Amino acid sequence: MRAWFACTGAELLTRDPRDTVGRLASAQQGRGYPGAADQEFAWQRQVAALRNAIAEARGEHWTVVLEYDLLRLEKRIDAVVLTDRAILAIEFKTGAPAPAMAAEAEDYALDLRDFHAGSRAHPIVPLLVAGDTPFVPPAQPPLLWYGVTAPMTCGHATLGAAMRWVQSTAPEAREPLDGAAWLDAPYRPVPTIIEAATMLYARNGVAEIATARADTANLTRTAEAIRRAVRAAQAANDKRVVVVTGIPGAGKTLCGLNAVFAPEAGPHSAFLTGNVPLVEVLRAALAQDAVARRECGREEAMRRAKQRLQNVHRFLEDGAMDAARRPPVDRLIVFDEAQRAWNAAKAQLGTRNKPSKLTMSEPAHTLEIMGRHQGWAVIVALIGNGQEINTGEAGVAEWGHCVAASNGAWRAVAAARAVDTADPVQRLADGWPDWLDRDDDLDLAVPVRSVRDTAGAAWVDAVLRGAVAEARDIAAGAPDLPFLLTRDLDALRAALRRLARGRRRAGLVAAAGAKRLRADGLGVQAEDVADWFLRRWPDVRASDALETFATEYDCQGLELDVVGLAWGGDLLWRGDAWLPRRFAGKDWQTVRNAEERRHIVNTYRVLLTRARYETVIWVPRGSREGEAFHDATRDAGDLNAIAGRLLACGARPLEPQSLPEATAAPALL
Repeated sequence: MRAWFACTGAELLTRDPRDTVGRLASAQQGRGYPGAADQEFAWQRQVAALRNAIAEARGEHWTVVLEYDLLRLEKRIDAVVLTDRAILAIEFKTGAPAPAMAAEAEDYALDLRDFHAGSRAHPIVPLLVAGDTPFVPPAQPPLLWYGVTAPMTCGHATLGAAMRWVQSTAPEAREPLDGAAWLDAPYRPVPTIIEAATMLYARNGVAEIATARADTANLTRTAEAIRRAVRAAQAANDKRVVVVTGIPGAGKTLCGLNAVFAPEAGPHSAFLTGNVPLVEVLRAALAQDAVARRECGREEAMRRAKQRLQNVHRFLEDGAMDAARRPPVDRLIVFDEAQRAWNAAKAQLGTRNKPSKLTMSEPAHTLEIMGRHQGWAVIVALIGNGQEINTGEAGVAEWGHCVAASNGAWRAVAAARAVDTADPVQRLADGWPDWLDRDDDLDLAVPVRSVRDTAGAAWVDAVLRGAVAEARDIAAGAPDLPFLLTRDLDALRAALRRLARGRRRAGLVAAAGAKRLRADGLGVQAEDVADWFLRRWPDVRASDALETFATEYDCQGLELDVVGLAWGGDLLWRGDAWLPRRFAGKDWQTVRNAEERRHIVNTYRVLLTRARYETVIWVPRGSREGEAFHDATRDAGDLNAIAGRLLACGARPLEPQSLPEATAAPALL
């Protein structure tokens, strides 16, 4: 049971308080947490306050839950009280109330709403109990008792008054809350990639980091399929490439991290990626978590994080330059966004800042370096369909060519998606050759990033293909489709602040090629992406300060709770199709190259699929002909056509009255 202790209100009143506190202490020890005198004293105060409040509110038939584990937040709710009408998520504090405390209680309530099946049909009230604070009822009770209300504050002595107010104000439930059923209801969180990485590093598995929806059990199936392939390679003492395909936001990175931290991988395994921001953010997050858990000091924590999370280009160059051709220490590596591995020409060219030491394509070097091992070795290749955003990317086909050319030294296993795709560059093989085994559990077809609606990825795909009728039909069948549209930058920021309730994170994103957004007031890119993703307001470097934006290169592989997407002039709607452009000098130029056109479209696929909740799209109003200082690079007609097309596809106009009410403790001030 997730709760450390639960009973009825009547049982709480008749039970010796010392027995209740003793049961909590016993549960604490049973879960491996050290006991502390200050924690026991806090429990004594909480139990006393709850006993008095239950008696005052006549809640003998209610259910009282103490220390309810929330896996995603890696915290516990101090108390949950289930009346027959509402769920009270209670956070106890000893000092004076503060906005951050109320935001914490609200975050707990939001977590229950989104991930606890027994909470979705009932109103949830975040309640901060702080010191001797009086209870002042809200001036305006909620008009609709649905979902999570604004947080309320009271003191230990006025908790009963708060409970009586909720019970007298909330409407009578059609089906009264059943405490036993609530305790048995599943709690299945969808963590952010940063939360997932820290939990996996501390060795929770994807079975614990499950999804909130029953239709995405393929997340655990894919993790098991990878595990099967690793064990098969170990048993046969051979070498295998495990190809994991999936749509954006389906959990590929999560499965890759799970493979790296899984027991069968052993201590020598690494997650390799060319996504520098992803490396920086996850390293910083893992190091912070290890220090917070007192596993080691900061320097050692960062050393361990760097060992497990590596830049793929440095890994390959180190291996290629080793004259002794020694095998790496890692027997299992995960190659993130493997379809974006460099082809031979790009690998030999290197970058503008650093000449390359490579002589072959990155897939070829990867197989050669890992092939130096005596015995087994595994490469898990994560393939993100439709996310190619750079020239010189080899595609999935190069991996197939390299395995086929190994003359039996390597085998591969993949799902049908890797073979059936129409694009030859992204096709692993033509048919099923002898070196390729089939395991359809290696395909992740259902998005898990979007918490509330699974139709988002399909809608984005239809929009970017220009399939207006298809996109409109998807939107019509998904009333909670989380895409809103505004033409006003101030309205965008205000909406993000209202939508990012509790401690949820908002941020602005824009395409690197959207050069003319600066004329509309958005021209500053995030400087340190780790600070942008990990720090919180009032730190102005944080994403939720809403001062700077992340590009597709900064945020690919990462995510935010709520996203504000600034749509630039680099992707227009002309006639019946999207028109990719690049800004050069003082004018826009139409992009003719097919590969570059595809990359620009895929940039917006990346940006449109970064949100776990809502994406608010801002299309600037632009400059109108006839104005004294008309700016043709921001033509209003072009931008109006973009907005009109998005609305025609089913994006909803941003209406302030449809947003959640501002709370007493906003996440952003």
